[in-house]
Amino acid sequence: MTETFSEKTVLVTGGAGHIGRAICELFLSYGANVVACGRRSPEKPIAAGGREALFVSADIRDPEQSQRVVDAAIDAFGGLDILVNNAGGSPPVTAAEASPRLTEKIINLNLTAPMVLSQQAYSALSQGDQAGVIINIASVSGARPSPGTAAYGAAKAGLLSATKSLAMEWGPLVRVNALIVGLVRNDAGVEHYGGEEGFSRVAEMLPLGRMAEPSDIANAALMLCSEHAAYISGATLEVDGGGEVPVFLHLADRAGKSAE
Repeated sequence: MTETFSEKTVLVTGGAGHIGRAICELFLSYGANVVACGRRSPEKPIAAGGREALFVSADIRDPEQSQRVVDAAIDAFGGLDILVNNAGGSPPVTAAEASPRLTEKIINLNLTAPMVLSQQAYSALSQGDQAGVIINIASVSGARPSPGTAAYGAAKAGLLSATKSLAMEWGPLVRVNALIVGLVRNDAGVEHYGGEEGFSRVAEMLPLGRMAEPSDIANAALMLCSEHAAYISGATLEVDGGGEVPVFLHLADRAGKSAE
C-alpha cells in the first residue's frame, strides 16, 4: 500500500502491548502522529521509521482519564483522525467462580471503556475533511462460545454490536469497523498452551497453519483505516487464519487412525 498517513493522528489504547505496539509502529512507519496510552509506561519507547509515539499513562476504565488521553492527542497534534480501541483482555475464570466485581471490571475494560472513549473522541473524529475512523479490536470469543471467559466473550460480543450501531449512527462523518481477532502469538500464549510444542500443535490446527503475529492484526487495522476502505463501515473483518477447525473433526480423525 503506497498511501501515507503523514497528516493523520492516531490514538491507540493498550499501545504498549503486543498488538497495540505493532499497530502503533506500523502507523508510525506510514508517517502518522501516534498517541498510545496504557496504565504503565513502556520500558522502551514505541518508535518506528525515525518517529516516536506520544505515550499517555491512563486507565481508560476511568472516563476522566480517557478524556485526558483524547485531550492530550488534540493538544499535541491539533486533532484526531483515527481511534483504535485495542485495550482489553481477561484472566481465565469459570463463570461459577467469577466474582461480581471481576465480571464488572472485565466488561468495563472490554466494552464500556471503548464505547465511552469513542463518544469522547467523536467530536474530534468528525471534524476532518475525510471521515474519521474507529477500529474496535474484538475477538473470536465474542463470535462463538467462550467457556472460561464468559464475561470477556459477552463484552466482545457487545463491542461487535456497538460497532454496527455506531457506524449507522455516526456515518458519514465517522466510519466504525471491528477486527475479530483469533489466536495471536505472544509469550503468554505460548505458556498457556504448554510451551512451544503445545503452541505449535494448536497453531497447526488452523487452516493457515500458524497463529497470527501482532503485525497481522496491525496490517488489517491499517487497511481498514486507508482510503481503500472508504466505503467500508459497520463491518467485522475476521483475522483468524481461516477460523478454528471444529474439534470433533480431529477427534474423528484420531479415532479413525486408532481403528486402523
